[in-house]
Amino acid sequence: MSYFTDRNLGPLARTSTDLNEILRRGLVGLLRNRANDGSFGIDYPEQCPDGRGPTGTNTEALRDALAVHRLFNFLDGRELPSKYETLDLLEFAYDKVAEPRQDSYHSFYGHYHLVFAQAEGRARFREEINRIFERNGIAFELRETGQIERIAPEGLREALTQAAFHTGDDALDQLLERARVRFLNRDPAIRKESLETLWDAWERLKSLEGGDKRVSTARILDRAAGEPRFRELLETEARLLTDIGNNFMIRHAEVNKTPIADEEHVDFLFHRLFAVIRLLLKKSNRGG
Repeated sequence: MSYFTDRNLGPLARTSTDLNEILRRGLVGLLRNRANDGSFGIDYPEQCPDGRGPTGTNTEALRDALAVHRLFNFLDGRELPSKYETLDLLEFAYDKVAEPRQDSYHSFYGHYHLVFAQAEGRARFREEINRIFERNGIAFELRETGQIERIAPEGLREALTQAAFHTGDDALDQLLERARVRFLNRDPAIRKESLETLWDAWERLKSLEGGDKRVSTARILDRAAGEPRFRELLETEARLLTDIGNNFMIRHAEVNKTPIADEEHVDFLFHRLFAVIRLLLKKSNRGG
């Protein structure tokens, strides 16, 4: 389902990783509704007094499970979970949720016994969570694996999805893949680590032609440039990117290095270097 504004004005850009109070309150309400309608009854069943089958969610058992998993108790009180507590709860809920379906009717107690369709319940839950993220411009996505991952900015998102790291150098492939995984992590601290890994990949890439690194870099740039002025542009960009890695707190942690604290600055620097690396790999027939 798409709403009128999405169809006519287009969806919000999914750039935010902040779950504000209104959004967290709504997500907690959604989880409470799932508990009340029996959606968690497959793992935490409220049993019919006559032992004929589950009739809903045993909220006491669910509370105990939240406690033992060290998760926020969304069932009680008016306090709200933090952003990361909310994301943990959504992953937990995806693992436990199932679609409750009415089975036999128990006239004495006036209730139905339930059967559960977990695949359908998970699909519906995932669809609803992702629609909420989309409507609020949130750069997170609940995957079919049950894990919430960050969505890369538009443009870079497509490049990260399409990139194939088969450079012929296993160490470089591993660095590039590790950088991609870290950049898509929902934790800003781990996303910052993706810069260090990507800059390590950059230094590795420059030495792929063997011998002196400057000579190797020149050969790689020659292959990527179709004419002299673009070759000059590439060399300027390569030199600047190397300086960024040396002067900012990316590969080095000395007190005179400039820290990178803004999430959008992380996105910008990652995008900038990844675009160059991808171009050089493609032009040298090393994938990308």
